[in-house]
Amino acid sequence: MSTTTVDLNSLDVFDIMKTTRAMRRLKSDPIPDEMVIKILDAGIKAPNGGNHQTWHFVVIKDVEIKKAVQVWYKKAYDEIIGPGYAGSAPPPGSNTDKYHRQHTAVEYLTDHYHEAPVWIVACIKHGEAKPRRMSGASIDPAVQNMLLAARALGLGACLTTRHMFFAEEADKALELPPGVLSYAILPIGYPMGNFGPTGRGKLSDFVSLDRVGNAWDALPD
Repeated sequence: MSTTTVDLNSLDVFDIMKTTRAMRRLKSDPIPDEMVIKILDAGIKAPNGGNHQTWHFVVIKDVEIKKAVQVWYKKAYDEIIGPGYAGSAPPPGSNTDKYHRQHTAVEYLTDHYHEAPVWIVACIKHGEAKPRRMSGASIDPAVQNMLLAARALGLGACLTTRHMFFAEEADKALELPPGVLSYAILPIGYPMGNFGPTGRGKLSDFVSLDRVGNAWDALPD
C-alpha cells in the first residue's frame, strides 16, 4: 500500500483521484443545485460507446422515492452483503481494524440511505435492446467523473450498486419507464467525516505484463 503523502486541499486531478474514497456518512443538509449541476455536467463529459450518449441521470430529492428504494437496498444488505462482510478477510490495502470501520460505515449508509439530500441515479436508455456485457462501459466513466467532481467540490459521495440485487423491484421504486435501467446510485451530501487517501493494494497485486500472472519489473515495490 502506498504511503505517499497527499495534499487534501489540492485540486490536482491525481490528488483528487487518490482521495476520492467512499463517503458513506453524509449530512442531510441541502446542497445547492448549482453544485449538483456541475457534477452532472462532469458526468456527460465522460467517454461512452460510439458517443451515442444513451445515458440518463435522474436527480432524486423526493424522500419517499428514496425510502421505497431503500427497502431493497437494505434487503440486499441483510440477505447478501452483510453475511458476506462477516465471513470475508480484509481486501488488499486494508487491515482488520480498517475493514471493521468500513463495515460499520456500510451499515450506517444502509440505515440512512434516504437521508442523503441528493441521489444521482445513473441509467442507460436501452429501449428494446437487451443489456450486454459491454453496456456498463457506457455509464461507468460518467459515474467516476461525477464522483471526482463531487470530491473536487468538497462533497461526499459513494458509488452504490447493491440495489441491483433486486433490480426490477428497485427500478420500479425509482419509477423508471420501460427500457430505462439503473446501473448505479450516488448518494451525495456534505460529509460528516474527513477526506483521506484511498486504501488500495500495490500495483503489482493487480497488474501483469502481456499475460495474466506475468510480473512487470517496471512496477514499484
